[in-house]
Amino acid sequence: MINRVLIRIKIIQIVYAYYQNGSKNLDAAEKELFFSLSKAYDLYNYLLMLIIAVTNYAQKRIDAAKSKLAPTVEELNPNMKFVENKFVAQLEVNRQLTEFSTNQKRSWANDEDFVKGMYERIIASDIYKEYMESEDDSYEGDRELWRKLYKTFVFNNDDLDALLEDQSLYWNDDKEIVDTFVLKTIKRFDEKNGANQPLLPEFKDEEDQEFARRLFRRTILNSDYYRHLISENTRNWELDRVAFMDVIVMQCALAEILSFPNIPISVSLNEYVEIAKIYSTPKSGSFVNGTLDGIVNQLKKDGKLTKN
Repeated sequence: MINRVLIRIKIIQIVYAYYQNGSKNLDAAEKELFFSLSKAYDLYNYLLMLIIAVTNYAQKRIDAAKSKLAPTVEELNPNMKFVENKFVAQLEVNRQLTEFSTNQKRSWANDEDFVKGMYERIIASDIYKEYMESEDDSYEGDRELWRKLYKTFVFNNDDLDALLEDQSLYWNDDKEIVDTFVLKTIKRFDEKNGANQPLLPEFKDEEDQEFARRLFRRTILNSDYYRHLISENTRNWELDRVAFMDVIVMQCALAEILSFPNIPISVSLNEYVEIAKIYSTPKSGSFVNGTLDGIVNQLKKDGKLTKN
């Protein structure tokens, strides 16, 4: 689940903190990097659990209505389609998600007000109304409902972002990327797999784990050389006048360009220019792009850069 985009972002954040905190313990910083990545995987599981929490809240509302002293006919005979959603029923018994909930002791129980608010927005939506009125009772239809609801009510939800940030500072920048993996998971669910439906793994493979470890260490251990290259290509600027985040982004980019011959230079450049646009100054994208382009061209000219 943790892709290289997220790995790059986390490395830049940890390297930035490494220098800002005056730390000289590389092993401790590497441990912090992998802990930070593991928290992103926790968020993935936690957001899947939100789907179950909303459905359980809907059941709770139905039970409360039936328990009134004088329930209406409609309250006694509610439409159960939403709470009996086949995709959610499968998700609720998923072995991996159940194990996560048990081991991490996480639930949405302490945030029922948020769950309530989300449920009320859902039932007021056309997506919900069309689903409840539809005669389609297929698993595929139930799964598609939650793909639509997630995109509509979980994506770009400022209240949810604030709630998650209060729970973990590590989740501050993770949600946008993690959301895409939750949607991918919903799409991949297959009824025939039952409780054994695999969730996305924390890392795609050992190669990505090694990519994270190697990139992080090269970024710091070869920092003097990378900063020399940056300084040589920003001669109209003193290095201490360049935004510190820009230096970190370029340092990490150079570590990747020089250490991973199988990654095309254009891929590395595009990734770090985009990161600079988001995490540094408004002009950082063009500045980082121009500086790295100059360094790459010089390295090629000097025969110091080879790519497969």
